Amino acid sequence: MEWLNDFLAWAWDRHHNILSWYIRPLFLLPFCYFAYRRSLLGISLTLFALATSMFWFPKPEQPDPKVLEFLEMEKAHLTGAWTLSKTLLTLLVPISLAALALAFWKRSLILGLVVMDALALGKVAWSFYYGGMAGGLVIAPPALAGLVICNAAVLLVARKSRSGLAM
Repeated sequence: MEWLNDFLAWAWDRHHNILSWYIRPLFLLPFCYFAYRRSLLGISLTLFALATSMFWFPKPEQPDPKVLEFLEMEKAHLTGAWTLSKTLLTLLVPISLAALALAFWKRSLILGLVVMDALALGKVAWSFYYGGMAGGLVIAPPALAGLVICNAAVLLVARKSRSGLAM
């Protein structure tokens, strides 16, 4: 079991690299694409890539103190007592991803964008609520950058597909 603890410590150190925080929201693009194409394999592979992306980047030499503070709060939150409200809030993540996949599976771009935006804004709200001002300000830039890029990409592809150039 020590190898698991070693692996988790290794991965946790790499999760401190803020680059992974900017990359993670971009996984919504292939996720939505594969849902639109109705590819369960593509959706599954994207979710696997999303789950492992936290440790794709090297451990930062000098982690940002705000990142350290936020991640300590997140760790304490995840390892603390699991109440009914915490469990229900956590279940919103897979439920939201299922709703996002369903929206694009049904080819509802508007509903897909609404769910995608709710995911991003919910993450920011959660970060401010549980992490305070410091936590929210650490999460807001990558989450909002991802929101803008993902919205723009979906709208661009939708526009091109209407003109017969994509999808």
